[in-house]
Amino acid sequence: MPRSRWLSRGTLATLALIAIGCSTIGHQWWNHQYGSPEPREVSQASTDNRFQSTIKPLLEQRCTVCHSCYDAPCQLKMEAREGLFRGAHQEKVYDGTRLFGAELTRLFEDAESTEQWREKGFYPVINERRQNPQANVEASVLAQMLQLKRRHPLPTQRILPESFDFSLNREWQCPRIESFDQYARDYPLWGMPYGLPALAEDEHDTLMQWLRDGAPAGPPAPLSQSVKKAMSGWETFFNGDSLKAQLMSRYLYEHLFLANLHLNDTPEAYFKLVRSRTPPGEPIDRISTRRPFDDPGVDRVYYRLWRDPSSIVAKNHLPYALTDARRARWRQWFLEADYQVSRLPDYEPERAANPFETFVDMPVQSRYRFLLDEAEFTIMNFIKGPVCRGQVALNVIQDHFWVTFVEPEYSSDETGAEFLAANSDHLKLPAGVGNTWRPLSHWHRYSQLQKEYLAEKAAYVSRRLGTREPLTMDMIWDGDGHNRNAALTIFRHADSASVHKGFVGQQPKTSWVIDYPLLERIHYLLVAGFDVYGNASHQLLSRLYMDFLRMEGEMNFVSFLPEASQEPTIAHWYRDAEGELKEYLSIYRGNLTVRTGLAYGDGNAQQQLYRHMAEHLAPVLNRHHSVADLKLSQASKKALSRLNQKQGRSLALLPPTTVVYIPHRALFTLTHNSAYSNLSSLFSEQARRLPAEDDLTIAGGVIGTYPNSFLMMSEEAIPQFVEAVEALETEEDYRRLKDRYGVRRSDPNFWAISDEIHALYRQRNGVSGGLLDYNRLENR
Repeated sequence: MPRSRWLSRGTLATLALIAIGCSTIGHQWWNHQYGSPEPREVSQASTDNRFQSTIKPLLEQRCTVCHSCYDAPCQLKMEAREGLFRGAHQEKVYDGTRLFGAELTRLFEDAESTEQWREKGFYPVINERRQNPQANVEASVLAQMLQLKRRHPLPTQRILPESFDFSLNREWQCPRIESFDQYARDYPLWGMPYGLPALAEDEHDTLMQWLRDGAPAGPPAPLSQSVKKAMSGWETFFNGDSLKAQLMSRYLYEHLFLANLHLNDTPEAYFKLVRSRTPPGEPIDRISTRRPFDDPGVDRVYYRLWRDPSSIVAKNHLPYALTDARRARWRQWFLEADYQVSRLPDYEPERAANPFETFVDMPVQSRYRFLLDEAEFTIMNFIKGPVCRGQVALNVIQDHFWVTFVEPEYSSDETGAEFLAANSDHLKLPAGVGNTWRPLSHWHRYSQLQKEYLAEKAAYVSRRLGTREPLTMDMIWDGDGHNRNAALTIFRHADSASVHKGFVGQQPKTSWVIDYPLLERIHYLLVAGFDVYGNASHQLLSRLYMDFLRMEGEMNFVSFLPEASQEPTIAHWYRDAEGELKEYLSIYRGNLTVRTGLAYGDGNAQQQLYRHMAEHLAPVLNRHHSVADLKLSQASKKALSRLNQKQGRSLALLPPTTVVYIPHRALFTLTHNSAYSNLSSLFSEQARRLPAEDDLTIAGGVIGTYPNSFLMMSEEAIPQFVEAVEALETEEDYRRLKDRYGVRRSDPNFWAISDEIHALYRQRNGVSGGLLDYNRLENR
């Protein structure tokens, strides 16, 4: 071996020893100066109520907007005091390359004490050494980050320098207090809030005084007697002793485990439905498993309402109301329905991951009615659920599409239940194999099962309908005349997504019609069965299987078109797609012998089908995002509506979402919808881009939860703004647009404007509103 290589290795070894030695010396200095660290437990915190009344709201508006959910930088989740005490970690939750499943680090679930979090590699951001005012500041990463920002304010230039890294997958710098001086020397501009203006002087002083006082974190305000009484009633309902009641509660839990449950229209608290070893009336002994259908390890599971103290963050907020009317419906569907349960299903992994086998005794009609009752919530789970930022599921869906549902009479009657029971093996899902090392062999297995299922489904639908009963709008669920969940719009915003009630925007390229088995599989693939801590093979299988589900929903929609229009429509949606993917498309259509009963004239049949759907669903179409409902003049609304006609390459200059603020009056969003030749491949997405077919949606309110850009203007400026967007051609044009209307990261008024936007957003959205996430704000 060349001598130079020996020297290189020797040098590296020496440097490593020096680094270890310096680290040891550094720790010794801190121990001598401020004492040895001892984990601080939340339960031992002061009853000082400053945290709930003053500190928590301040942290929400300035810190939680970047530090929440699984993608919180350095896993520092600041939506709860427990997250602050837990601290930070260098490892990322989102990692699509890991060979092994990661250790679970779910706040409130995977450790019960700060000491246990320290054993999992988390380190403090609040002083855990000797408690005195000086140590509480000097030994606190949070305090040092705030002070670093005061010493080195954000540069005054409009576009921040390239030394700031705002990329989604950037390398984290997560300093411990012992290495903070080096961090400050290397990244003097990276104080907190990162890449945004410093806190106002009074806000900074308030936080620093709280930290100086030892960061007392008193508990939330006690619950009212009325809420406690309602909780008791619901826990009694969830824990009936009959086999029927226990099966119902398992089904409800596996679909509601992510829900932010609330007991009145203006929630004083939110709750999670959790599994416990202890019955109602006793302290909750939470059962935490990797997935909600994993073996709880006890003979009897109890379902309890656990109060979640976290701040409400829009990107993972899934509100769900527990009302008397809802309980009555559940009794009717699950307890009073005519069926028998002779024994409870087990938790064997492959069976537990297959709801068509686990819940075979329950009426399909009941299950489907439950999912439809809050269909937006059901769909929203895969967008706001374990994936949080949705990167696994997202490059398998279009940027803009509409969703409707098959009428329960046609999707979940007795013959439908028999069909599902007979085909439960064909509906097995990848969650059953967990973190596999053999994705390709499993992929071939699920691929073959899906082909067999599509052929069986086509034969079943043909037998059921055939030439006797053509497809009409009677087969599309109309929300029973009152439920606004009957029509939904889904937007993909590059690396996040959102779902909204109603048909939002112009007619989209594609649409889905969802039946019961498709809706249930979406949930068990991407919500109940998806492991955000899983290895690359698990995530790959989940994404590949989602291809099947997307195609199935699209083929259900295409079936309503005239036969002569079906093949051209599919060919347009799947231009240049791989041959294997086209095989799935042809299997279903090749075995399907049904006809449409809808009236079609000359012209574009897909556009006519959209009109049929809009007319059929008109009584329940939600218009919350209609530009017509904005508190603006008719002239302003007319000008804005022109943007819905904007198409072409120049739209690529716009980020996925641009939130526009008319001070104290209105919010609306420009959504840039990117076009693709097809969505048939996990890779080379940019090679399938069709920027000439990009379009723009203008919608009232806020679309999405990760705004990419904020603009602000007076109502009088709207006509000129619309003209500027219509005239966009170059990056310089976009730069001028931002110069005139933009609220950039560097804007000294950023936080004041942010507060106003949040206030208007929450006022407009009510219980569904929450904190927006600023990790995707552009620097342009």
